[in-house]
Amino acid sequence: MPPRHPYERLGVRPIINAAGPATRLSGGILRPQVAEAMQQASQYCVDMAELQAAASAVIARITGAEAGYVTSGAAAGLLLGTAACVTGMDPVAMERLPDTTGLKRRVLIPRSHRNFYDHAVRAVGVELVEVGIPDRFAGAGVRDTEAWEIAAAIDAQTAAVCYVAAAHALPPLPEVCQVAHAAGVPVLVDAAAQLPPAENLRRFVAAGADLVVFSGGKAIGGPQASGILCGRRDLVAAAALQHLDLDVLPELWRPPEALIPRQRLPGAPHHGLGRPCKVGKEEIVGLLTALELFAAEDPGVRRSRWLALLEELAAACAGLPHATLTIVADGKRPEIPVARLILDEPAAGLSALQLAALLQDGDPCIHVSPAGARDGWLGFNPLCLRPGEPTRIGQRLHELLARACRHG
Repeated sequence: MPPRHPYERLGVRPIINAAGPATRLSGGILRPQVAEAMQQASQYCVDMAELQAAASAVIARITGAEAGYVTSGAAAGLLLGTAACVTGMDPVAMERLPDTTGLKRRVLIPRSHRNFYDHAVRAVGVELVEVGIPDRFAGAGVRDTEAWEIAAAIDAQTAAVCYVAAAHALPPLPEVCQVAHAAGVPVLVDAAAQLPPAENLRRFVAAGADLVVFSGGKAIGGPQASGILCGRRDLVAAAALQHLDLDVLPELWRPPEALIPRQRLPGAPHHGLGRPCKVGKEEIVGLLTALELFAAEDPGVRRSRWLALLEELAAACAGLPHATLTIVADGKRPEIPVARLILDEPAAGLSALQLAALLQDGDPCIHVSPAGARDGWLGFNPLCLRPGEPTRIGQRLHELLARACRHG
């Protein structure tokens, strides 16, 4: 019998992904329209600058930004966006990166916004400067970084302010943009996981952000290795110049004016810092297809689709011994319903973390969110589930908890 899918041929087992579109779990499931568009795109060759110029028009229309660009993921967008803020349209500066000697090389960030994804920012060669003290997270008080502290930290070497968007993020983005712009400093927003709601596609640009980064492989439903960088036209052009393949004779270099204003350049730059972040024509077409579908879909329809999967899970988990499954709203993104399995650990004879390990190590291999495992609960995200999989999860939970009770 021939293999059912390429993973079977390679000896790699597919998993049931109830954890959500994490990169380590290969992201989500492409909608048929997205997969078909990518397949069709793969059968032709195009000029990548022309394709990115067309993508810019689509992204600008949907986000309200001046321009847009398809990247190989949100982290690639952070790297390209930071590089654009450091160099502007100066090809000499572009050729020097990541050596930032003599360039604006400080990027400010509220201390409570720090996370390991800022490796992408630091890879440009800048110094990441933390501002403020997040007492509210340390348990020592209620305050966080304030806009006046960012204003005080800006100096002649400041290339940008990096802002990680979240429901709890402080200071408010409009206040940050106000003080940064007063000093002529751009604001780069990491909004990788801030969808849905679809309104967030426009929210950060409307608040004054100069560049915004979104993941393409999460709720948008695009290819896992895709992302969006959108914002000011000049900064998007600078990012494009440091990303595109520029191994071309200057006499034959004809970038679309809509993407790159060639008249502002003394000549064609060479390959830039962003070349390792290559994005293919298939990813660009797939991301644009997914973005248009996401923007056009009724949020209620989208939520109902996800809710139906969790209701299937809840039905399959009815009568679980020493465990209760409830459907709740995601605290970070209320549009996404999630399920929470609360385990009576002493009665069940195993911990929530042990249960997560048994699900992961069994057949089928089931990944769940362990965010609350040390507090006695497991999370289930519907974004990467296929019909029928919630029932299989419920069946496996019944097997594992019944076995634990017998041996308890």
